[in-house]
Amino acid sequence: MKFSEPWGRQRLSFLLEKAASREAKMWKGYLPKRPSSQDTDVSPAQRDEAVRWLTELHGRLQLYPETLVLAVSVLDRFLAPIKARPKYLRCIAIACFFLAAKTCEEDECVPSLKELAESSGCGCSPSEILRMEKIILDKLNWDLHTATALDFLHIFHAMVLSCRSGFLDSMLGLNRSQHLALLTRRLYHCLSDHTLMQLRGSMLALALITLDLETCCPDWLALTIELLRKAQIDSSELIRSRELVSRSLSPSRASLPPNTVYIYRPPSPDRQDQAPPGPPTDSRLRLPASTKRKVEEMEVDDFYDGIKRLYNEDVTAAVPEGAPPAEAAAAGGGLGVPLPRQEGSSSPCPPLQPVGAS
Repeated sequence: MKFSEPWGRQRLSFLLEKAASREAKMWKGYLPKRPSSQDTDVSPAQRDEAVRWLTELHGRLQLYPETLVLAVSVLDRFLAPIKARPKYLRCIAIACFFLAAKTCEEDECVPSLKELAESSGCGCSPSEILRMEKIILDKLNWDLHTATALDFLHIFHAMVLSCRSGFLDSMLGLNRSQHLALLTRRLYHCLSDHTLMQLRGSMLALALITLDLETCCPDWLALTIELLRKAQIDSSELIRSRELVSRSLSPSRASLPPNTVYIYRPPSPDRQDQAPPGPPTDSRLRLPASTKRKVEEMEVDDFYDGIKRLYNEDVTAAVPEGAPPAEAAAAGGGLGVPLPRQEGSSSPCPPLQPVGAS
């Protein structure tokens, strides 16, 4: 189906208006719960782990993307107003998943409850899942239908293609289904990050698609403004959402522990003629090759600024040689991770090297 026809665009506008109305009625802002020393409530980290577990199960069963996204939506709506013990979390999650499967899948594709309990390894019996299912439905007033981030992602994606139908083939070499599948996988990652629960589904979807357009479409800004106008979303809210989503999807942040410290030590003059050492043993110190080429021409102060811009982190003050361990840990943000020391270098961190160095 082509969406370039006037009827197609009118249909998309109608679907967007209907989804936005449903979202405004159902969505409630996320309020992080206070941490408790007692095992009386599910923590945000435990919630994220449960979502990742459901994502793996969803991949094994090869169900529709709508099933997983609805299951996470039902899980969050159920956990928001109540206190649930962590030991019941998997039972709650699998019950939400079963409800979503019965809502979104064809009848012949819905796994049996016994099969689901065994294949998932949730540790619950079918009767326990059924009892939990009834509790969830009662708490949500038997209303599972809501506009999810995936619904908005489909609508925004179709709107973009209705204006720029050929940009996927020319810029990315992907067809429409492949590009939507790529965005959907990124959405799965965002769903497992509780820091993004503060975003409405429409904002999350719009942030995802505009971040992608920025990398592949020359007039992405004009398309973004058009989507903002149709969705009636404030630009400042989108900017904030894009920052949160970009931070969540960043590969560097995904592979780094918190408070990672980067130390640059310029080579000494007597070692400039020597062959550069091999790549660092710690993969956390690798930089993209394009960034390294730029670094070679930068002054030391500019290099520090570049690191801050690249990783969105402030570079901590250097630790004097011979400082006590406690002082070094405090200057490093309490990281406490031992770094390998190379011979002939007074720094505990080897010099940064290009990824391709050998």
